[in-house]
Amino acid sequence: MHRFAWIWILWMAAFPAWSQTGGGSSGKPFTVVLDPGHGGKDPGTKGTGRYKKTEKDIVLDVALRVKELLAQEPGIRVIMTRATDKFIGLKQRADIANKNKADVFVSIHCNASPSPVAKGSETFVLGIHRNKDNLEVAKRENAVILLEDDYQLHYEGFDPNAPETFIGLELMQEEFLEQSILLASMLQREYAKRVSTKNRSVQQAGFAVLRLTYMPSILTEIGFLTNPQEEKMLHSREGREKIAVSIANAIVNYKKIIEQNSLPAGDLALTPSGEHTGVRTRPAPAGSEPEVYYSVQIKMSRSRIKPVPSNFRGLSPVFVIKHGGMYKYYYGKALSYDEVKRLLAQARRKGYKDAFITGFIDGKRVPVKEVRAILKR
Repeated sequence: MHRFAWIWILWMAAFPAWSQTGGGSSGKPFTVVLDPGHGGKDPGTKGTGRYKKTEKDIVLDVALRVKELLAQEPGIRVIMTRATDKFIGLKQRADIANKNKADVFVSIHCNASPSPVAKGSETFVLGIHRNKDNLEVAKRENAVILLEDDYQLHYEGFDPNAPETFIGLELMQEEFLEQSILLASMLQREYAKRVSTKNRSVQQAGFAVLRLTYMPSILTEIGFLTNPQEEKMLHSREGREKIAVSIANAIVNYKKIIEQNSLPAGDLALTPSGEHTGVRTRPAPAGSEPEVYYSVQIKMSRSRIKPVPSNFRGLSPVFVIKHGGMYKYYYGKALSYDEVKRLLAQARRKGYKDAFITGFIDGKRVPVKEVRAILKR
């Protein structure tokens, strides 16, 4: 089987037939799946070797603390991929989230580095590795696949050590990337408030467990066990409690934003100058040709920024759509996928490293696959 064929088979077989509603608003509880990494025969990172406990023990303790905190919040349902020292495969972890129709998936890990001075927390969303360090983190976390007894069956053709394995991942979770980035950003801000460590920001990398989940998903590296100071902090109850409070607060605040910004009738349209039009975008009347195009989302903000080149590092044209309380900024309109990939590359060269491709039909955001289906005709 082709190296990537298994990805598409799992996608088609496991993709649930529901829309992401953000919980609460429809009476459905907001379901959070907490995924303590490693477990059982997989200890994870062992750190400096000064302590008996390893990564698997620390992240389980943190996850249980997060669960306890979230249990106090009305309208939130928490599911653990493991609540004991048990080995669970990556596909099984993702299956738990998919079958329970989770609203968010949060995988918790500890980091490691050959350098004892490397420190800080970072949170990943799915994407092609941007640098060598991100690739190494993804390879280390994906290597757990090789410990699964039947990994050849579930991951046929997948080599967690091969860089080419990670090519072409960004479209797999395009529908959820924006929400994943939002949750990851909120978590990094929470860490900065109460955890005395370096903010390594939001990153993108090819984690298999994120690829197999079909909801907003993040993987957070809470600190480096190979750094003696951070290792000491992560082995302390106070340190783990601060991490847990950060994760719980980020999830609760994310839930509030998603529910407040729920606009089922369509996005609020703005004029090219960034002024609100006062109407929601609607599909074209029956019988008329819809306006279909790709664009590149480059930024979000709570306050409006005038969409002129000087405000967006020379990029033009930039247009704005307001969704709830957030302004979203898009660069260009393209009628071919090759052209929008060129726009994406330009945006990233200008410093918008988290930019990603989006699709529009009659001014309304839609999954990229819908635009591709129309423009390929």
